Amino acid sequence: MSTPRIVVTGIGASTPLGGTAPESWSALLGGASGAHTLEYDWVQEYQIPVTFAAEAKVRPNTVLERPVANRLDPSAQFALVAALEAWADAGEPEVAPERFGVDFATGIGGLQTTLAAWDTLKEKGPRRVMPMSVPMLMPNAPAAAVSMHLGARAYARTVASACASSTESLVNAFETLRRGDADVIIAGGSEAVIHGLTLAAFAAMQALSKRNDSPETASRPYSVDRDGFVMGEGAACLVLETEEHAKARGAKIYAEIVGGGVTADSYHITAPEPEGLGASRAVRLALEQAGATPDEVTHINAHATSTPTGDIAEYKALLSVFGDRVHEIPVSATKASHGHLLGGTGALEAIFTILALRDRVAPPTINISEQDPDIPLRVSGDPIPLGDGPQLAITNSFGFGGHNAVVAIRSV
Repeated sequence: MSTPRIVVTGIGASTPLGGTAPESWSALLGGASGAHTLEYDWVQEYQIPVTFAAEAKVRPNTVLERPVANRLDPSAQFALVAALEAWADAGEPEVAPERFGVDFATGIGGLQTTLAAWDTLKEKGPRRVMPMSVPMLMPNAPAAAVSMHLGARAYARTVASACASSTESLVNAFETLRRGDADVIIAGGSEAVIHGLTLAAFAAMQALSKRNDSPETASRPYSVDRDGFVMGEGAACLVLETEEHAKARGAKIYAEIVGGGVTADSYHITAPEPEGLGASRAVRLALEQAGATPDEVTHINAHATSTPTGDIAEYKALLSVFGDRVHEIPVSATKASHGHLLGGTGALEAIFTILALRDRVAPPTINISEQDPDIPLRVSGDPIPLGDGPQLAITNSFGFGGHNAVVAIRSV
């Protein structure tokens, strides 16, 4: 029995650039930034050292029906908004519930609910803590909400691998479909942790940019003056199917997922392995599973968080895989525009990679004031044409704890 091919038939996203995937893609190509100064009392009250972030363009509770939104943490609200868009975009495929799965990730989970419940307990006592607090705060709440809303019964799985989470979910979904354990899977990731606690904590570890005077230009991957990432929020979701199932129902096909690689650095809880050894192994595993060589890759969506150590480690990983040819491959570092969605970022960047292959254009990397000479990748503040013919891309995600995940995608 031949191994089934796995295709993407639907996409959905709620991001700092737009309330839908097409809106986000259009804004990305236009060089927009989703970062801005935060207008919350707690910023001044607690003297948060970083006063900006990339909030989602559209609040999820304005999209969902109120009774639904009220029973979900914002992380699950974003997940459901993105999933419903992706499901509609895929044509709401008819599939047996037992052959329909959900693989939805988060890096942190229901932090807003957790902290609000703790405040209620302290200020008003235990009787005022909401009965739904635990179902709302648990990390699997996004996966559960999507599964129950759409009737997916094959499985509903949650990955929590920090910033590699949703890319790892895509790899899991890809491998599950290839094994024949499902026909359709909704995969993605969500995060909603723009809060004083997380901003203070990330700032304390010197991970966030401190450019309070210029939020829109704060995230600047590969720039000599990069100083950290910009916190983002939102969700992104893809509908994956076996090609046979998709073609049988006449579905449109965006791209083919052809490989995935997941590795661990086992090096440091926050810092990447300096030579990118775990990251390069993940890239090689993805290409090996795709039956492809590094010479076939025509586009790279880099993790590129705009941190001094992270960007250089990823470059070393790519250089070890692609050699000097890496300097010719169009690279996009889209976090410069949408910020870092933590557990949701991998799925969003997979969508941008798919649309790059569809439209034959690598999206721009904004805010590079002067490119670091030690990272001579081919990046541009303007979109880069990819040319005609078959395209093969990889999208990278790396997370605290030494998690590495890479997906390889072919054009159709």
